[in-house]
Amino acid sequence: MDIPSYISGYVDGEGCFTVSFSPRPTLRRGWEVRPSFSVSQNGDRCEVLQLMKEYFECGAIRPDRSDKTLKYEVRSIRDLMNRIVPHFRTHPLLSGKAKDFERFASICHLVAMGRHLTDSGWREIVTLAIGMNASGRRRFAVERLLEESGPEVIVSATSNGGDT
Repeated sequence: MDIPSYISGYVDGEGCFTVSFSPRPTLRRGWEVRPSFSVSQNGDRCEVLQLMKEYFECGAIRPDRSDKTLKYEVRSIRDLMNRIVPHFRTHPLLSGKAKDFERFASICHLVAMGRHLTDSGWREIVTLAIGMNASGRRRFAVERLLEESGPEVIVSATSNGGDT
């Protein structure tokens, strides 16, 4: 069985590349940028999540209380850059999610390079994130993200339903 291609196909339908921004007053900019990759599944079909965790050799499986599923998630920028992004470059997504993945990969690269700490890098990251998932419901203007503080803001997430 071609596990890498299976995983890419599965993620194309059920995966999510998310970039969230959380206010953090102790940080220089006052915001934390957090890219993450996740796949949700009902508990009775969690074998696929375990397969992904073993294949990527990183991440964690946890309950998702919002919809009572299990979620495989990778948040470590090192793991995203060294395991997740290279996988999807070698075994690309075939749906429109591929464009969002490219933006996500660029954001991960910018964060890994420390560009989120510069004004120009921060603006580039926010602009890339806002350009993801055009059909998503959680959309925020660049100005709002740069000027407001408050609860965590998920600027964009790509999923099969566009709801996250």
